[in-house]
Amino acid sequence: MTLHSHPALSRQAIIELLNKQKLVEGMVRAQSQPHHELVESVLHKQHLAELQTVLARLPVTEIGNILEAVSPDDAKRLWQLIEGDRLNDILWEVSSALGEQLAGPTEPRFHAGEVTAYLLVEGRMKIVDITCRSEMEGLRPIWVDVLAASKSERGWLARYFGVELPDPEDITDLEVSARFYQEENDEVHLHSNFLLDREGQSRTVPVAFIVHTNTLFTIRSEELPVFRLQRRRMRSQPGEVLDCKDLLLALYAADVEYSADALEDTYSTLRRVGKTVLSESVSDSDAARILADIAEEEDLNGRIRGNMLDTQRAVSFLVRGRFLSPTQLEDARDIIRDIESLNSHTAFLFEKINFLMDATVGFINVSQNKRVSQLTVASVVFMPLNVLAGVGGMSEFSMMTQGIPWPMAYGAFMGGLAVVGWATYTLLKFYERRKLGKRATRNALAL
Repeated sequence: MTLHSHPALSRQAIIELLNKQKLVEGMVRAQSQPHHELVESVLHKQHLAELQTVLARLPVTEIGNILEAVSPDDAKRLWQLIEGDRLNDILWEVSSALGEQLAGPTEPRFHAGEVTAYLLVEGRMKIVDITCRSEMEGLRPIWVDVLAASKSERGWLARYFGVELPDPEDITDLEVSARFYQEENDEVHLHSNFLLDREGQSRTVPVAFIVHTNTLFTIRSEELPVFRLQRRRMRSQPGEVLDCKDLLLALYAADVEYSADALEDTYSTLRRVGKTVLSESVSDSDAARILADIAEEEDLNGRIRGNMLDTQRAVSFLVRGRFLSPTQLEDARDIIRDIESLNSHTAFLFEKINFLMDATVGFINVSQNKRVSQLTVASVVFMPLNVLAGVGGMSEFSMMTQGIPWPMAYGAFMGGLAVVGWATYTLLKFYERRKLGKRATRNALAL
């Protein structure tokens, strides 16, 4: 039974430690014993160490609840014991009044680019980078983009806007059927995967979309090219986005375009690989590189297909749910048609990848067969030579060449070995050419 899993027990433990510290300090001061200041200092450090140990185990959400529950003096005492790298997150968990008492005028702050608000002003998009609570007050954004925010920061945004903001990493465990739904308060939730193809390493990044009171919330853990593309378009093409649902469809459309660009890159890579595979000679190093390129493109093509399927489900959910206006419905159907056309391209690429993989493996097999054939020819050529060499090493050979100087005898023997080897090799080549000639004749007659 840990403190982390039982908030009530952790809160009670903190309060008991605070009360125990006050009681012991009062008793030490009341007694007129020698060295009572030393005893008080030792006990004080011991209690502080116990409080720090307990606080270090607690999540920042529970620490914020404890600070709100205890007296202001006790809250200040606990505040001094909290690690410095957790103070900003804890300030998001407490009220503004208590935060001012604990940290003075210091406000909790977002990191640069962590929370961005988009406002529609006279048909043009205004982008505001939010760094603290006060900058969000009075804004009526149509899009709030949350990038790699902590749980405490998401919690404050959720309380401020009255909406639940999930952790994007948790939504990957959801079943596909549970990724798109509508709450009773008309909130629309969509959990989609977006393609990220960076430096030859392709993967998908989960993104949570929430449509709440004419505001689109996006929660993600990484920067994505699709979002950068949409921001650039909103700056350069005013008037295309009129509300949060237009923006949602624009993000899905940009995702389809990004996947199409990735498919074009795949086409270019496979075209280059195909020229290498169909060249006259493919070395072993070339074959290894080709197989690596083909495997990488196959993985990317599969991720593109999965990403398109996920996007198609999301857009189809919006169409079936009657959330869109007639103009938005037509835009959604255009996105679905684009996805269907891309699916045919991915199917063609899978066939091309399989062909190139089979061709590369076939060239490797041909190369291996050539090596085996060369070894076979060498073994046939040296077979009679091995037999003669065995005879030459017998004592009978010395008896047969008795009276002949050994340099002359063995020189003649070596010459005979060379003649036999050359004759065997010539005979093999003759039969090989004859076999190839008969095969060419049969092919000519068949034509």
